[in-house]
Amino acid sequence: MTTEESVINNSPLFELDARIQVSASPAEIYAVVSDLTRSKEWSPECMGGEWISGPPSAVGSVFRGENLRGEDVVGWAPLVRGTWHTEARVVAAEPGRTFRWMMLTHAREDQESIWGFDIEDAGDGTSWLIHHFRMGRATAGIHKIVETLDEGARKRFVYDWTAKLEQDLDDTLSRIRNVIEKN
Repeated sequence: MTTEESVINNSPLFELDARIQVSASPAEIYAVVSDLTRSKEWSPECMGGEWISGPPSAVGSVFRGENLRGEDVVGWAPLVRGTWHTEARVVAAEPGRTFRWMMLTHAREDQESIWGFDIEDAGDGTSWLIHHFRMGRATAGIHKIVETLDEGARKRFVYDWTAKLEQDLDDTLSRIRNVIEKN
């Protein structure tokens, strides 16, 4: 099998979403999810961070996140463990509707890795919060993770990482709902 035929070259490599109903208005939810400095309150790995370019939460602004990953996360794979940093640029910011950010390379180049939240008014004082992630082509980080893996291990990684992402989306939504509904 050639490198071009590898599972890692599928596009999209990952495309997932999850939803939860929250007892809050779209504006209330948006105020929380668009404040990435608060991500430590709900993210399984992001421990917060800071806006390093542009106004907070605005399209084009860059957020530097501090992340923490344990040894048990897809424990067999050669992942970055402990603390590491990422940068992301806001690509959509429509109050009460959608907030999305694109992961950047270390050289601040765009990658086909976009996280986001969409919000839909469900009536009766509740809203649907949809959390989604799409990676078109594999990022530089994914290529680094799989560079020494054979094709069988690459397939296993994509399968295990998809399961991890699904759990992260669900956990994130549950935590956000708890943060919002407790206020």
